[in-house]
Amino acid sequence: MLCSRCKKRQAVVFISTIQGNDKRDEGLCLICAKELGVPQVNDYLEKMGISDEDLEESYKMIFGDVDEETDADSGADDDFTPGGAGTMMPFFKRFAANKDSQTESEKQDVKDDKKHNKKKEEKKRKFLDTYCTNLTAKAKKGEIDRIIGREKEIYRVMQILSRRTKNNPCIIGEPGVGKTAIAEGIAQKLADGDVPFRLQGKELYMLDLTSLVAGTQFRGQFEGRVKALIEEIKTAGNIILFIDEVHNLVGTGDSEGTMNAANILKPALSRGEVQVIGATTFNEYRKYIEKDSALERRFQPVTANEPSIEDTIELLKGIKEYYEEYHKLYVSDDILKSCAVLSERYITDRYLPDKAIDLLDEAAACASINSKELTEYEQLKKKNKALETEENNLSAETENKDYQRIAEIKTELAKNTARIDELEPMIKEVHVTENDVCKVIELWTGILASKLLETEFKRIANLETVLKSKVVGQDEACELVAAAIKRTRVQLSARRRPASFIFVGPTGVGKTELVKVLANELFNTVDPLIRLDMSEFMEKHSVSRIIGSPPGYVGYDEAGQLTEKVRRKPYSVILFDEIEKAHPDVMNILLQILDEGKVTDAHGRTVSFENTVIAMTSNAGSSFNTSGLGFAKSEADISKDKAMKALGEFLRPEFLSRVDEVVVFKPLTLDAYKGIAGLMIGEMKEPLLEKNITLNVSDEAYELVAKKASGGKFGGRDVRKVVRKDIEDKVANIIVEADGNISQIDVDADGDEIKVTGK
Repeated sequence: MLCSRCKKRQAVVFISTIQGNDKRDEGLCLICAKELGVPQVNDYLEKMGISDEDLEESYKMIFGDVDEETDADSGADDDFTPGGAGTMMPFFKRFAANKDSQTESEKQDVKDDKKHNKKKEEKKRKFLDTYCTNLTAKAKKGEIDRIIGREKEIYRVMQILSRRTKNNPCIIGEPGVGKTAIAEGIAQKLADGDVPFRLQGKELYMLDLTSLVAGTQFRGQFEGRVKALIEEIKTAGNIILFIDEVHNLVGTGDSEGTMNAANILKPALSRGEVQVIGATTFNEYRKYIEKDSALERRFQPVTANEPSIEDTIELLKGIKEYYEEYHKLYVSDDILKSCAVLSERYITDRYLPDKAIDLLDEAAACASINSKELTEYEQLKKKNKALETEENNLSAETENKDYQRIAEIKTELAKNTARIDELEPMIKEVHVTENDVCKVIELWTGILASKLLETEFKRIANLETVLKSKVVGQDEACELVAAAIKRTRVQLSARRRPASFIFVGPTGVGKTELVKVLANELFNTVDPLIRLDMSEFMEKHSVSRIIGSPPGYVGYDEAGQLTEKVRRKPYSVILFDEIEKAHPDVMNILLQILDEGKVTDAHGRTVSFENTVIAMTSNAGSSFNTSGLGFAKSEADISKDKAMKALGEFLRPEFLSRVDEVVVFKPLTLDAYKGIAGLMIGEMKEPLLEKNITLNVSDEAYELVAKKASGGKFGGRDVRKVVRKDIEDKVANIIVEADGNISQIDVDADGDEIKVTGK
């Protein structure tokens, strides 16, 4: 606020006056306070030896900055309380520093010019120091992690910086690929002098757009700051400005009747007076910078692609020492490889190397907090430091020394030091394990750590046996599916396509059940099955529900039902139920997926289906009688021929030719019904055991359930109905009537009825 007396200078002295019953608060500048004879001010100025001329000159020097930078620090007065303790001290601290330097310069004339030049340089770079961070200075101090790789991108950026005009590179890449790291790598090269001669002596500053906008209340304040910053850069002549999220320039400071930052920078960028390195993502570059063609032509794009897994491993090897030093443990190369591979496989919505580095960091944190020895070691070191400080303070006292406490401290220090020596060998053995990495992925994705530790080949080695044990009566179908999965996973062909099947057969024979079992066995993700009922995709416009609506149509901002789910969960089984009901245009999209293993959605993003398994179910041909004349073909061959003929009526030949296997499911036999009954009744045993109840079922009961179910038309679903009605309902009644006081339930056959008794 301004002085209440002169209305010109900043108020730094606040006094309260009482006249009668009225209390009045006033804010005065130092000059007015001295003229009014405020005793505290006069005494302080006399002690400091400050004359009226010195006071006026210093006042202009200190508070003139506020006017020049258009009230940049105006928000600082918001929390001021008149008469508070901190009213005058900030001013006097700055003045005292200035006065001391003046006194020193009077004593030592040799240093006067150097100090004067230094002050002048600091004054010139006032805006750079306020709104920017000197990355080159940080690199010289070793405060920036060294960059591994990216030589090609760094060379390209330096090449653009060496141009005469339009020498402004813009690093474009997905979030987390290392755009900011490239800029820090250039700062490191500038600090080391490892740059072309045109860039020698340059300094890289990172602009903070937020602080540049903060506190601008009135029209012209923001523009004034930007112009002053540009003038400082032009005057210095050796400044390169790095703007992270450079797309924020468009619209920053924009309001009615004012110019935004991009428009103010354009002339200086074009003439080469200001050099800028920008960094942004592909989406923001397209959305903001490409729309402004005048701004786009001033930047030269440098693409930073996501590194490969091999490059990521090399990068992790280069930076692991920072994390070993911070977490006080050891990280092996095998762990680095696991971080890169597992993050690429299971964390699909982020990019390398960022997600691999985060995984390494959190796995190291997990290992360090679980180490009791490391925790004790750090606590003892911290305690020893506090004890040493206390001992030094006690020893420094000249009178009334507490010798007893000093002796206690020495004893405790010796005891702690001995324990630290014991812990040091143990600490060297603390390292990040595979289990730590898997635990972090489990926290992030919900995938069980125990399943992550299994190898993929080990998981699919016994796939056929597992499928047969859970899908009863369809051994041939399980064999065909297991063989196709192994063939696809080994990747004998260079083309990456998803494994694909069409399951054909009557209802209730296990088509959907086989898909569910396959999903749970193949992939360790939460809910690995993506199910689409094709009866919902019978219309031509249903294609937009698969890949998203095109631009200009309602729902463009909404993602496609299939593409978005696969993008989020690339390791999954996709079930297209009742494929014969889908519209032909929907089938064309599926044709592309089966052939290329990828599809482009309405937003232009390529969605990969390489790691999925595609299963389609159909009832086509299941209503035909399988009996035929002659002895040339078996019943299975006749069933498959009729199924293929029925599928050919609504699926084109090029579609069928791209499917790995057409699997025909046979009608269930009595033994199959009995096996299904065993599985379903077995599901009841575990919940009953939790209630301390044993369930015993006789073979006659299984046979009776199978016999009753085989008379229906819905296959395995009829078994579920019989089990629910004749067993589950009766078991529930017995438990309720006994009020839980029961330990055994027996299920047996009594003629044509199922008898359930409890004891």
